[in-house]
Amino acid sequence: MNNDDRTNFNTTHEHEIFGDRDLPSWLTEQQISLAFTTYQTSRLMLIGAVPETNRISAFWRIFDRAMGLFCTPERLYLSSKYQLWQLDNVLAAGGQHQGYDRLYIPRIAYTTGDIDIHDIAVDKNNQIIFISTLFNCIATLSDRHSCKPLWKPGFISQYINEDRCHLNGLAMVDGEAKYVTASSQSDVVDGWRDRRKNGGIVIDVASNDIIVTGLSMPHSPRWYQDKLWVLNSGRGELGYVDLETGKFEAITFCPGYVRGLAFWQNWAIVGLSKPRGGDNTFSGLELDELLVAKDAEARCGMMVIDLTTGAIVHWLRFEGIVTELYDVQVIRGVQKPMALGFQTNEIAQLITLEL
Repeated sequence: MNNDDRTNFNTTHEHEIFGDRDLPSWLTEQQISLAFTTYQTSRLMLIGAVPETNRISAFWRIFDRAMGLFCTPERLYLSSKYQLWQLDNVLAAGGQHQGYDRLYIPRIAYTTGDIDIHDIAVDKNNQIIFISTLFNCIATLSDRHSCKPLWKPGFISQYINEDRCHLNGLAMVDGEAKYVTASSQSDVVDGWRDRRKNGGIVIDVASNDIIVTGLSMPHSPRWYQDKLWVLNSGRGELGYVDLETGKFEAITFCPGYVRGLAFWQNWAIVGLSKPRGGDNTFSGLELDELLVAKDAEARCGMMVIDLTTGAIVHWLRFEGIVTELYDVQVIRGVQKPMALGFQTNEIAQLITLEL
């Protein structure tokens, strides 16, 4: 895409946000906004649109090592280094605060300790469940303890605080945990790092069967339009699983380490990250060779992909200190969201009453 097709939406000393010129109008037309997390710079980022100027609204707050994210129009759940946060919208329908149509305030924090929470979901019983990568399991909150394990892969011999297989992604079907992704089948601490290139798997939670093998550090499994979608992160691919053959079918290559996946109508919204400098976790993957073959550089950002054609129809690019994303969520019916954090006095001064 040439320079005439991109717009600099937001510039500060720390980061710049570039996107295609039609992204703001697309968000406005679809009546959605987007939420991202980046643990590398500890940010919750909220992306909306300003119809009057056809520009992006970019709003961020600091949450230490922000990762897992689950969003509804009225509530966000967000994992941080040792807590799981509940942020609630305090604006009435049609209300605004400083021009924003949602104001999310952190109301409840569950202290879990550093159990490395990745994907988060809410099940049909309104129970918060999540992946604890440190304990290689699906877990839920506990009133007394760090968490309550609910399930682990059959090849994991015990609940122990050792990241063995790098369990990370969670797909819900009909309000129940159905599929998970992991980087390997290892049952020894840090064993997954030796299987990054092709040891990735998808597991059926109910049966504990491994239904897909040979992936490269897969993330973000999602059930949508009667298909199981997965990001094959180490190859930069968005695709789906043929459940009859157990084969992963890629539909799009993205120039980056893909992680974070959401859907809206007939589009997928995919998060991209750059390889970590000085960290071998992302090195030696096929993504490196694919980028060279396409004469491309890895980028951090987001791409909107047409599920029918696999074409990238909109994109957003972060430059500066933000080089990695973890999760991506769509917030439906919201045009321009904001949140309060803990770095300013506003959280102490903004008071609302339930009458």
